[in-house]
Amino acid sequence: MPSALMLINPISGTRDKKGICDFASGRLKSAGIDLEIVNTQHKGHGADLARHAAKEGIDMVVVAGGDGTVNEVASALMNTGTALGIIPCGSGNGLARTLGLPMDFEGAIDIIARNRPYAIDCGIAEGLPFFCTFGVGFDAVVTEKFSTGKRRGKMQYVRSALLEFINFTPDNYALEIDGEIYTEEALLIAVCNTAQYGNNAYIAPRASLSDGLLDVTVIRNGPILQQAMAGFGLLSGQIDRNRYVDTFKAKEVKIIRLKEGPAQIDGEPLCLGRKISIKCQPSCLRVLCDGAEPEFQPIITPVQAFFNDMLSDLRYLTRPLPKS
Repeated sequence: MPSALMLINPISGTRDKKGICDFASGRLKSAGIDLEIVNTQHKGHGADLARHAAKEGIDMVVVAGGDGTVNEVASALMNTGTALGIIPCGSGNGLARTLGLPMDFEGAIDIIARNRPYAIDCGIAEGLPFFCTFGVGFDAVVTEKFSTGKRRGKMQYVRSALLEFINFTPDNYALEIDGEIYTEEALLIAVCNTAQYGNNAYIAPRASLSDGLLDVTVIRNGPILQQAMAGFGLLSGQIDRNRYVDTFKAKEVKIIRLKEGPAQIDGEPLCLGRKISIKCQPSCLRVLCDGAEPEFQPIITPVQAFFNDMLSDLRYLTRPLPKS
């Protein structure tokens, strides 16, 4: 009988998680999967539990949480025989969205019950794994500010971005892409394993989780109108068509800036030095999903995602309240 450990981050995201345990227990049991459920207690707890589960030969570790919790658990499961299952409960859910997972927990648990592992790549920035995006510049500053706020959710992130944009000063960078050197004055540099940051904001529309490459998006400094259009391109999946946006594919990336400063890894802020080395590690993680990530289509995919989110929110708001 396959075995599973479910880790629930009780403080992630904007939705409560009542009903997840009962539904998961019933659904996975009916699929012949032996399930244990544990709440994470602090940062790093999920990684410790996942690492132990992999050593014990547990078949899958299921995460009910956001991209930060997914990152720490996935990092512990890299290059092991234990697969990762995701129940999206965060603010952005970038990896889950790229994999085409449902945003409602019932649909996500149904996919986990089917037990179909799919191998994906990850990025490594200064020894730290990321499964969605790594960034320096504007997105890193916004992530840092957003993380200290009392409120979560898409609108709060947009508010943080608008407030920071007013006074943000672009930095100068030297960028090495597979040995080729570029210099840029840039609003941001994003190194991506997924097409989006999360919340259907598509920073690298042509990215693939399984091509053995990272996608690099550079938004160069330019007129404010062009930067505003880059924001529209982020939402429509057409950011790579902006004349002030450069895109690359690479196995290895090096970023050199004038001084140490903020960075973000899968939506979590941190401080890194002047020189940052990043590389792709192919096929290092097994994730439970229905197969390869869905094909991305500019405008069409974002519109479909928008309506799917609306339906998911409606189902959440009208669901029967769980029994106490």
